[in-house]
Amino acid sequence: MYRETLPPKHLAGSVRCVWWSARSGPQRIVPDGCVDLIVGGGRVFVAGPDTHAWHTDEADEAAETELHGIRFRPGHAPRVLGAAADELRDQRIELADLWGRRGRPTAERLLTRPEALVDVVTENVRAEPDRELDELIATLTAGVPRVSAALSRLPTGERQLRRRFTLAVGYGPATYLRVARLARAIDKASLSPDLATLAADAGYADQAHLSRDCRDLTGVTPGEFFATRLRRNSGMIAR
Repeated sequence: MYRETLPPKHLAGSVRCVWWSARSGPQRIVPDGCVDLIVGGGRVFVAGPDTHAWHTDEADEAAETELHGIRFRPGHAPRVLGAAADELRDQRIELADLWGRRGRPTAERLLTRPEALVDVVTENVRAEPDRELDELIATLTAGVPRVSAALSRLPTGERQLRRRFTLAVGYGPATYLRVARLARAIDKASLSPDLATLAADAGYADQAHLSRDCRDLTGVTPGEFFATRLRRNSGMIAR
């Protein structure tokens, strides 16, 4: 069971959603370019930006756990957490370890009242958003064939943009482009009759391109990963 709600208006520019999950058994979590602050299983921790699938049993979490979380928009977690996103990459870090002395009472507060996640984020916004990075992230998310096509639209030099991007998002624009492309494929899968169509709709060069990225990012083949998502498997007739 999983549900999402929109963040309050004052956090809409920094937070993608507030979510709740009642997990039963191990789960496969695939990269989405985001950082989450999560309360559950007696822990308060930050889930950093992933470059590969994360299996919940890897984190030694209970197989059945109720989780409350808040998901930052790509590039915005450092404004609240006070740590560069590349320092969090592929990690699950206790908030008390990340924030030190300040983190312990905050963690205790959230364990008592997980719904205070929104308040904690509101209280800890530290900097103005980087509008140029937001534009770059939006362009990559929408889909471009190459990173250079997105970088060339902006006035700042490519080297500086790449460095700022990595600090804010957790990895470089090329990796984010792959993650965003997989996210588009996941969103479009229920409308696609087969993998070849899905690959074209999501912006892959061909089905082989989809297969390579899917294996790298999810750990399984597209046939396995999209088996229950494609339109033909939902009882609809492909036309």
